[in-house]
Amino acid sequence: MSESSAGAGDIVAAAATTAAGWRRAGVAGAAIGVLAAGAAAGVAVERLTVGRGMRKKARLALDATGPYGSLRGTPGRALADDGTELYYEVDEVEPPQAADRNGSVESAPGPATASGTRRRRLFGRKAPAPVTVVFSHGYCLGQDSWHFQRAALRGLVRAVYWDQRSHGRSGRGRAQADGVPVGIDQLGRDLKAVIDAAAPEGRIVLVGHSMGGMTMMALADQYPALIRDRVAAVAFVGTSSGKLGEVNFGLPVAGVNAVRRVLPGVLRALGSQAELVEKGRRATADLFAGLIKRYSFSSKDVDPAVARFAERLIESTPIDVVAEFYPAFTEHDKSGAVPAFRDVPVLILAGEKDLVTPSSHSEAIADVLPDAELILVPDAGHLVMLEHPETVTDRLADLLVRGGAVAAANVGEHGSTAQQPGRR
Repeated sequence: MSESSAGAGDIVAAAATTAAGWRRAGVAGAAIGVLAAGAAAGVAVERLTVGRGMRKKARLALDATGPYGSLRGTPGRALADDGTELYYEVDEVEPPQAADRNGSVESAPGPATASGTRRRRLFGRKAPAPVTVVFSHGYCLGQDSWHFQRAALRGLVRAVYWDQRSHGRSGRGRAQADGVPVGIDQLGRDLKAVIDAAAPEGRIVLVGHSMGGMTMMALADQYPALIRDRVAAVAFVGTSSGKLGEVNFGLPVAGVNAVRRVLPGVLRALGSQAELVEKGRRATADLFAGLIKRYSFSSKDVDPAVARFAERLIESTPIDVVAEFYPAFTEHDKSGAVPAFRDVPVLILAGEKDLVTPSSHSEAIADVLPDAELILVPDAGHLVMLEHPETVTDRLADLLVRGGAVAAANVGEHGSTAQQPGRR
């Protein structure tokens, strides 16, 4: 037997073992087993040339050597309208550097200094609030998914990174604890609460990936005056304005139709057996790693540490949260809200090989916003901001210049998988 065949056998065997465990949980477990086995077949083409124990050690080594997601800012908390606590962090603008007569460089006084106080007293008004860039992440991710863009823009712009409800460091949705399904409209109200708490004044730039872009559309749908009066620019990354129920996820027609029929019930069953499923996820780590790689990236040479980082982000989302959010996407339709962004600079960017929110969905948004910049990144999947960080940050930096958030001369090195993760 070849090494790759042996590796595939490991995956299928792991899936079968987990399926047996799920089968004991009830009839829905059989459907879970079928999906697990099918998923295993789909990722078995990966060459797995080392044993499971070695792969576990490799994952631990990658966790240690690739500290992506380590950047932190000033923490804050906003309260959603249902009382859910939403966690965010703020990266402030570093004060400009000024040279004295001897050529030495020192920080120029900011508005809180005596000089700034004197300026306000002389001119009768305070200095204007800086433009704030608000980053909204996608489904099963967290604010750290913007790591490379954050590293590149750190200190150059005032930026807010937040965790959507039930994700990252934010609290579990209180309404969901009472059995209320998550809706995209709720996420729009959550974003409004974060803006009110972290950026109550000044112009804002909205940047959203996947579910984060949908959140921005829900914000526009419910608070059009906010978009009109305060939004300076917008970036939609790998997102959709609707019709997600038609996405085939790269599966043949028969397969995707079967998945659509059973997946809602399967996810409900998973959510009700969260503890058992989490054990299953740990037991089949290789299977889930293969699935995550397939649906996150397209290029074959993704940095293993970056792939592992994406895996950790997605693994950290509890299965019951995955189940709670999923129905909202098939119901999502915010095509009527997209025209609210016609009067501001807009960037629409997606991976050409995105299997989760296909690039055709970005093209549909661009059809409504004909003045927007549309960028389809070749050989890129759903997590394009991690897979091709330089491209994403370059286009985002250009948008920030057009939106007045940063001067062109201030944008230097952009995020890169070769760059030190914590470097400013």
